[in-house]
Amino acid sequence: MNELDQTSPDEGRPASGAPAEQPRRSKARRLLSNRRSGWIVAAAATCAVVGLTAACTASPSATATPPSATSAPSGPGGGGSNARSGPAAGGSAGTVDSLSTSGFTMSTSAGQQVTVDEASSTTYQNGTSSTSASAITTGENVLVLGTTNGTTITATQVIVQPNDGGGAAASSAAGVVPFQRGTPSPAKQDGQIPANYTEGQGTIVSGTAADKATEAALAAYPGGVVDRVVKLSNGQYEVHYIGVNWPHHIFVSQDFTVLGAN
Repeated sequence: MNELDQTSPDEGRPASGAPAEQPRRSKARRLLSNRRSGWIVAAAATCAVVGLTAACTASPSATATPPSATSAPSGPGGGGSNARSGPAAGGSAGTVDSLSTSGFTMSTSAGQQVTVDEASSTTYQNGTSSTSASAITTGENVLVLGTTNGTTITATQVIVQPNDGGGAAASSAAGVVPFQRGTPSPAKQDGQIPANYTEGQGTIVSGTAADKATEAALAAYPGGVVDRVVKLSNGQYEVHYIGVNWPHHIFVSQDFTVLGAN
């Protein structure tokens, strides 16, 4: 056998100095272990940051507090003044068109259709005498006082008026301009307007004062619907009119005499 082909009994054993390889491997393992530990720590820190960010994003306490609800702006003149929405004391006068179990419908002298809702507390008069709901029949001229919401009136009082032309429902001599859709309201004035009057002034009133001012306005300028009565700072009343192109404001004195309109 060739000398080169012989296998030494020590073949495969570590060469001289090989025992030092074990510490090197141990050191490498420690370095690898330390690196792995560092990666784990870094990954954990990253996850913690991501988790905290996600939690902060999702947490309700970290989100902006929603704004509190605010009240709708009041009408011109500020709180307690001439508000533009909501039912208010008013009324109308007209001829009864039809009856129902809950009330009746009527047409004003200017052609405005009005719905009247009756209640158990509604009172009825025929002239100056008390009467009952049975006095309200088709074709009767009536004055209705109550709470107005658009062209619907919840009646507190219904007064049957004369049919001989003396009632407010039958009169059309005041120059009221009936409502016509798409037609601009005429810019005109009648009688006396309070000095320095600005629309939106005053405070809405109800009760006896509102009823008397409404009745006076309807007698002088029949045809529309009163949807609110406003007391001005000078003690006079502005009766607000809808359902006609003119007038829109009727001014009534403290003793309930009509002064003018615009």
